[in-house]
Amino acid sequence: MQLPIDAAKPLVGMVHLPALPGAPKYAGDFEAVREAALRDARRLEAGGVDALMLENFGDAPFYPDDVPKHVVASMTRVAAEIRDDVDLPMGINVLRNDAEAALSVAAAVGAALVRVNVHVGSRVTDQGIVEGQAHETVRLRERLDSDVALLADLDVKHSAPLAERPIDAEAVAEPVQRGLAAGVVVSGAGTGHEVGGDHLRAVVSARDEAGLDAPVFVGSGVTAENAADILSVADGAIVGTALKEGGETTNPVSVERVEEVVAAVEEIR
Repeated sequence: MQLPIDAAKPLVGMVHLPALPGAPKYAGDFEAVREAALRDARRLEAGGVDALMLENFGDAPFYPDDVPKHVVASMTRVAAEIRDDVDLPMGINVLRNDAEAALSVAAAVGAALVRVNVHVGSRVTDQGIVEGQAHETVRLRERLDSDVALLADLDVKHSAPLAERPIDAEAVAEPVQRGLAAGVVVSGAGTGHEVGGDHLRAVVSARDEAGLDAPVFVGSGVTAENAADILSVADGAIVGTALKEGGETTNPVSVERVEEVVAAVEEIR
């Protein structure tokens, strides 16, 4: 399945939701959550990104793989309002790794893709050992008769492998050929951390060696200063922190900062 974003080197801007109802940091005002999400989505569109990714970033500490139904309901409501307000493809990521919820929200609101932090294999995280459920996720997509594309992380941020494994053709092929993901995401160690150039090149080389027609996205650490260099190697980027006022992840999106990153990406398109 091809990634449904009609742009060369697509730039996906993050809509980081504040804490939702039921989360420890929820401020008690869902209207403020809605307004913040719509504000950031509009600013991302105004700044020129190619797509959005909606994520329950404020809900820490995260459920490992099964968020409560009220989280799904809240995210569906916000996603539907963004869909009606902003004319961009949208993705859904339900932290920490609830691919079923993400796919369900995406299918309900007509989103284009979902990001799954652990789609195949297992990772050690602050939520414990998180195991991929590709077999369930892909079958759910079939039951929902949905064409939502899956982006699967490799060595996702804020995690460690259960056992060391080289980045080779087999490792990169597994989420695509066996997990049926449309593309893979490479991240730094944590939110906003830059991906090492050697690591990124190794993933792209392994993708090419495997003969895969699957894009490699960078999922953290892209800025206006390094975007051209990173996207001369990678096929796209998911950007959050660099697009925020003052470069702080929890701040509102800055249209000016979005425009700076978009301009840097345009240099290599």
